Amino acid sequence: EAQKAESARRVAEEQRQQAEEYARRAQDQQSRAEAEGRRALEERERAQREAERARQIAAEAHAAWEETQRRLREGIRPIIIPTSAEFNATKKRLQYKEGLFHFAIAGIAGSGKSSLVNALSGLCANDKDAAEVGVTETTSVVTRYPNPGNDMPFVWYDVPGTGTLSIPDWQYFTAQGLYIFDAIIVLFDNRFTESDIAILRNCVRFQIPAYIVRSKAKQHIENMVADMGGDDLEDRERAELKAQAREHYVLETRASVARNLTQAELPAKRVYLVDSVTLARIVK
Repeated sequence: EAQKAESARRVAEEQRQQAEEYARRAQDQQSRAEAEGRRALEERERAQREAERARQIAAEAHAAWEETQRRLREGIRPIIIPTSAEFNATKKRLQYKEGLFHFAIAGIAGSGKSSLVNALSGLCANDKDAAEVGVTETTSVVTRYPNPGNDMPFVWYDVPGTGTLSIPDWQYFTAQGLYIFDAIIVLFDNRFTESDIAILRNCVRFQIPAYIVRSKAKQHIENMVADMGGDDLEDRERAELKAQAREHYVLETRASVARNLTQAELPAKRVYLVDSVTLARIVK
């Protein structure tokens, strides 16, 4: 009887251990299944988040594109900022050198930029190192003109005129590399244009000193005298008429520039009225 009882006890113990092993395995399988379920859920949630983020980025990109198109239609141009690599490459291309002061002369085609470069350098059009001068635009690339002699550490740059290249006004500043210069002279002849405003606006943006210059002053004043009948007057009367024409020319130019700057919400600036021939004599 005792042996039977012991045998029954051992069988019961084995069955108990087997049952515990089965229960442990079942628990392990359940735990693994639950873990896999959690991982699958987390993966689905992550995929959903990534999909939502991708949709958000696409929506933001589309909204930005639509805003850019709207601003372009309304005449509001995007701001183009050169990268550091572009900045350094432009300096190298235009031979920017530390220790020198680099002036860019920019403006619409035919405003007299090349003549002003020569005048500021003290050169005449037929001098060896003079910039080429013509009635139409003669400059197709930014051209560098070191100041003759070593007394002035200046370098003058003749910049192709706006309106002659397939570059919109709002891209002209960056396309020509004007952002590297130490100062920019905005030159105009007959009227102050939107192209000039675009250059000045970028000068403010890049914190570059800018100077507004109206060219061909002597020619404009003589034309005004002729329009006022001065060609038929005696010398004294003609001189008086010329003084009146000069005063009117100065006041009209200042008023026009001030009006355009105000409309563009740009700060007021002095306007310099020059004649290249006279200026060349002074520089010499």
